[in-house]
Amino acid sequence: MAWFQRQIFGQKSEKRHPDPEGVQGILGVGFDAIPETPLPAKKAVVAGHERERKTKPVGADESSLFFDEKRVPVEVIAVPNPDMELLKPDQYEVIGEKVTHRLAQRPGSYVVLKYVRPLIKRKDTQALSCPPAPVGVIEGSRADVSFVVGMVIDKFDYHLPLYRQHRRLDDAGIKVSRPWLTQLMQSSVALLEPVYDAQLDSIRASRVKAMDEVPIKAGRANPGKMKTTYFWPIYGERDEICFTHSPSRAGQHVRDMLGLSPPEDAVLLSDGYAAYASYAKQVGLTHAQCWAHARREVFEAKDIEPAYAEKALEHIAALYAAEEHIRKTDLGGAAKRAWRQAHAKPVAQRFFKWIDKYFEAQGFLPSSPFTKALNYIRERRDGLAVYLDDPDVPIDTNHLERALRVIPLGRKNWMFSWTELGARHIGIVQSLIVTCRLHDIDPYDYLVDVLQRVGQHPASLAEQLTPRLWKTLFAKNPLRSDLYERDERQSRQ
Repeated sequence: MAWFQRQIFGQKSEKRHPDPEGVQGILGVGFDAIPETPLPAKKAVVAGHERERKTKPVGADESSLFFDEKRVPVEVIAVPNPDMELLKPDQYEVIGEKVTHRLAQRPGSYVVLKYVRPLIKRKDTQALSCPPAPVGVIEGSRADVSFVVGMVIDKFDYHLPLYRQHRRLDDAGIKVSRPWLTQLMQSSVALLEPVYDAQLDSIRASRVKAMDEVPIKAGRANPGKMKTTYFWPIYGERDEICFTHSPSRAGQHVRDMLGLSPPEDAVLLSDGYAAYASYAKQVGLTHAQCWAHARREVFEAKDIEPAYAEKALEHIAALYAAEEHIRKTDLGGAAKRAWRQAHAKPVAQRFFKWIDKYFEAQGFLPSSPFTKALNYIRERRDGLAVYLDDPDVPIDTNHLERALRVIPLGRKNWMFSWTELGARHIGIVQSLIVTCRLHDIDPYDYLVDVLQRVGQHPASLAEQLTPRLWKTLFAKNPLRSDLYERDERQSRQ
């Protein structure tokens, strides 16, 4: 009942908020007690004295720009000075100018590229000659690569379904059919599939991998009901992720995704789903467990046993405090392992002993949520301790959880996928876009280049087109759309 009330009325965040000192005010009680000392006003300390913080007036000139001048087009609007109209040119002198920037937008800004190709006839041979139209990324298509990539980015990065994009095109005066957009999307994803496969091979070769599963409705089970299928996002040690897709949550899919020949000393980091432990046992790799999932079990039981749960959360908080120091000081390798051994391992050992002690001393009921939470941790003690001895293993799967958020966010907009093939296409594109974000690559620039390059690139070297290697090999001089060249000429003029 406490869990249900928290879901309806309470906070969803799992952050700990220790009770403040003193008595907290109660809603509905009058504010009779006025503090003797008023709260200090917000002040800024400047060179030995204090002054009131002033708010910048609206429309004031900016000393620093809020946009990238190299990527955002700027249109200059001259504002006349009315005082100049009353004076002769020899009566005043322009000594400078002030600049104000405002963000503007054109709704549904699309461009049609019109290629004009001269047709000539030689007078001596009467032969006709006309240059061919530039080759598009999709043969015979009316879509420029810039439009294809814009459509892909809108759907998968900004979660704008195709039917909404179709409406926006129609409002902009462009008459195309919705099936044409669907076919265009399928053709573009088919070009990216070899790059996705190469990235998945790179992740499989990682020694340390993290894996999870996310449900998605895809395909019809029967009239009026969709099938529940699953994405299995896999995160490699080179900051790459692939959203593999399967029709169910069966354990055999873990073997299909990761293979039966893991690298030497391989580690799989996951939550407590039994399929991962079964796979690790079958192939002989080390199975590491996520502390964030263990903590969640305790957090959700804190309303049942608040005192005991608070003590457990304090132990786990100490483990994360050690990780926070590692991040701030940028420790790695042997230094990272030594810090964990000195500051985290003793905490974990005390926590496990505390769990054993309370299981022996307290008469918890088997159905108690807090008992189940402690039992969850006790059964996974070995997996939870793996990260203490291996500096390459994270304490939790939060890095994977952050990366896979695109799927739940997308589901709020497109709800489901009509077919399982469509779900696989979602996984292919999201794998490349999310990996671009992990490597600070603009997905638009990346996809415009790769879609033009993939048809000419050797299939055996498809790995070079994955975002991780593309950043090194091609990012400095990427292939552009003709629209980009046109915009460059206009900006120079």
